[in-house]
Amino acid sequence: MYELSGSVALNYRDEGEGAPVLFVHGVGADLESWDGVLRNLCPGRRYLRYDQRGHGQSRRTPGPYTLQDLSGDAVALLDHLGVECVSVVGFSLGGLVAQAIALDHPERVQCLTLISTVAGRTPQEQIRVNERAETLAREGATRHLANAVDRWFTPEFVVAHPEVLEARRQKSLQNDPECYVAAYRVLAGSDLGDHLYRVTAPTLIMTGENDIGSNPRMSEFIHSQIAGSQLHILPRLKHSVLLEAPEQIAALIDPFLAEHCGA
Repeated sequence: MYELSGSVALNYRDEGEGAPVLFVHGVGADLESWDGVLRNLCPGRRYLRYDQRGHGQSRRTPGPYTLQDLSGDAVALLDHLGVECVSVVGFSLGGLVAQAIALDHPERVQCLTLISTVAGRTPQEQIRVNERAETLAREGATRHLANAVDRWFTPEFVVAHPEVLEARRQKSLQNDPECYVAAYRVLAGSDLGDHLYRVTAPTLIMTGENDIGSNPRMSEFIHSQIAGSQLHILPRLKHSVLLEAPEQIAALIDPFLAEHCGA
């Protein structure tokens, strides 16, 4: 546990040796959401992951949060671990955090992987995510998660792996409700699309073909803004690609890291 301040303490794992890679999870999840991906990555790197403030085993930090709070947490953790430059991999809200790190601390980012994340929302997309944030705040995680299953997983995965859905549901329900809402409001209220042209790090972008909230149009927009970036639209998949298709995600990340972080 890293005690960043009186109200913020971050649970983290620091595993392996070699070129460092930082993983930033999505809203309502924790560092264990990367387990499946990490099992399929080359072991010859230093893999860093943490529970974002208010999530997992990190301290229940009162909100509201800002995107700069969350990206600042990540950079402070890197400072604590003595890591000057890192490859950053972010999923969903973690992808927003990764974007913010790359924009505000470009010298710290060796390369960037953005998975199922957001930028350049249309007014209609903004309305929908605001409605989801308000549903979570008003009715709690149970209703929010019931509505999310169809957005997150393919129908065949829902049928074949109910245990994965239940584990994800329980993980979210363990979050402090106020922290969950504070983090979700960051996801709903942040958009760095107008600034992404300034990202200079080599960037890998991917999302599910049928992801509604982090849709292919957004990933194509991110790709158009970041010069030299790579884009992959994953057939059939929806939002929760880390749980439904970790091998596929790792198969895209591994060669990208090998090319750009030297391991």
